[in-house]
Amino acid sequence: QQSAEPPACKCTMDFVEKSIQKVNQLGAGGGGGTDSKYFQTTKKGEIHELREELANPKMEKKKEAVKKVIAAMTVGKDVSMLFTDVVNCIQTVNIELKKLVYLYLINYAKSQPDLAILAVNTFVKDTQDVNPLIRALAVRTMGCIRVDKIVEYLCEPLRKCLKDEDPYVRKTSAVCVAKLYDINGELVEDQGFLDMVYDLLGDSNPMVVSNAVAALAEISETSELGQKVFQINTSTLQKMLAALNECTEWGQVFILDSLALYCPSDGREAESIIERVTPRLQHANSAVVLSAVKVMIKYMDLITSQDTLKALYKKMAPPLVTLLSSEPEIQYVALRNINLIVQKRPTILAHEIKVFFSKYNDPIYVKMEKLEIMIKLASERNVDQVLMELKEYATEVDVEFVRRSVRAIGRCAIKLERAAERCINVLLELIQTKVNYVVQEAVIVIKDIFRKFPNRYESIIGTLCENLDTLDEPEAKGSMIWIIGEYAERIDNADELLESFLESFDDETASVQLQMLTATVKLFLKRPAETQKMVQDVLTLATQDSDNPDLRDRGYIYWRLLSTDPEAAKQVVLAEKPNINDDSFTLDPSVLDELITHLSTLASIYHKPPSTFITGRTRMVPTLGGGAHDDEYEESDANITSDMMDGGMGGAQAAPPAMPAPSAGG
Repeated sequence: QQSAEPPACKCTMDFVEKSIQKVNQLGAGGGGGTDSKYFQTTKKGEIHELREELANPKMEKKKEAVKKVIAAMTVGKDVSMLFTDVVNCIQTVNIELKKLVYLYLINYAKSQPDLAILAVNTFVKDTQDVNPLIRALAVRTMGCIRVDKIVEYLCEPLRKCLKDEDPYVRKTSAVCVAKLYDINGELVEDQGFLDMVYDLLGDSNPMVVSNAVAALAEISETSELGQKVFQINTSTLQKMLAALNECTEWGQVFILDSLALYCPSDGREAESIIERVTPRLQHANSAVVLSAVKVMIKYMDLITSQDTLKALYKKMAPPLVTLLSSEPEIQYVALRNINLIVQKRPTILAHEIKVFFSKYNDPIYVKMEKLEIMIKLASERNVDQVLMELKEYATEVDVEFVRRSVRAIGRCAIKLERAAERCINVLLELIQTKVNYVVQEAVIVIKDIFRKFPNRYESIIGTLCENLDTLDEPEAKGSMIWIIGEYAERIDNADELLESFLESFDDETASVQLQMLTATVKLFLKRPAETQKMVQDVLTLATQDSDNPDLRDRGYIYWRLLSTDPEAAKQVVLAEKPNINDDSFTLDPSVLDELITHLSTLASIYHKPPSTFITGRTRMVPTLGGGAHDDEYEESDANITSDMMDGGMGGAQAAPPAMPAPSAGG
């Protein structure tokens, strides 16, 4: 659900909540008590009493009164009618009281903009205070008050604070410029604040540099000028790299994210930057680690030396593995990012596949992600380990995880041709367990293996046919029917097996009916003498008794083909099919490159570019783990036949022609 408030309002509310917590801590630290008493009053005439207390000349009484006002504001009471009284308390040297009043101002300035102007003089005065904490507090509050009328009054104080002698004031002012830009971008550009923040990139204090980077990065995301707002050149690059070692962890994240958008001039410069960034891989904060990895992977494209790349791979693997020892939630985020990294640079974690073996107490969402990465890292060197692990997973209690594990065995077979036979043997062992959902998944993946390696493993069809009665899911039924139709000449009782499905034809899903229709026609073309009645029955069911247009269209196409030219029907229906491909690396390379630049953001978790979920645009992005199944082909075929019917026959549904007598030629 989208809020009607502008984006910066969330920052404002976060600031208010944090400030309230700090105020409560101030009270708690005083005499060992707490400020809970301020939340427990239910007296009538409260506003009148608060107004009197706020006017009290004693500092402690005023402070108590403002705390009560803040408490009432926190629990949702409307205390905006005290605005003038609270603002009058702003003229004080007591920093605690000043913080409380500023907190109140931030919350109510929007609803009382005319009265908020009364506080402008105090802001201006406070930005010239001898205490740098008060100067910074005034600047921070100025940025949080989102009132257009006040903004123009705050330009001069902000300009002075951006050049303040104290680094704490300068770093606070840099962030204030970003907030001000969100309110009135044109004013910020006209007043030259962007250039002043850009100058802060050369500041001697690393905290000021990191805040300047953060401010410019945020402005460049919302500005019409885009990346022109923040262009890194050689001098600013060196200053940012110098600040990287000394600023806070979140400052490091901002700097690293900005470096990821920089394009080095050549491989030598890329290596030099990577060398400066590499120590960040040892940081305790996972966000810093992922941001460092992002920079390194982006710059690796410019490095041609294989020895250099191998050395970098060795350095990157341990930090990524360490991320998997965190809490499950962080593990999941790390795994989603690693999934992209493995697609881009599989060599980095090629020797670390054991790390992605699931533990018994892993949450299901972590197990599923580990499974995806295992398939991507599977190779002929480690496939035996992987198969042993997947076979173990197939005996677990979580049905969805078991299904995904069985399907993973099939994906390994399709990916690694030399290991296909071992994968098939594992699947046959699982079929012998007679567990219903395991058998059904095994049938589905074996069908995919048959399509990848035709005429190689058909000896196991007999085992599959023994389990025909246990199939009750549409995808499994469709897969089995496809196998029977495709290899009808090798199955003696193929017609009997298909007839068993024919009895429940009307009750089946559309995908199973389409498979049944195609398989029966295949059987007729291979063994016409025995199956003429059967194919007649199926075509009648498809064309006359069905209300599914796809099924009906395909039925008519087959019927006309068989009636007019059986040889043409053979060429169409029994044509050699293209092999299916390994789907482990399914992201489009250009999409993958874009996602790599957004590592450690929401885009890396959704596996979709930011434009698809931030601006509401619906650009199609291939999803991971999606295999090509028969029903997808069936639906596309059905659309084609429907178009053919409309184009060639004016959309008319003529009565089906008479069935030809079987000939020796088929």
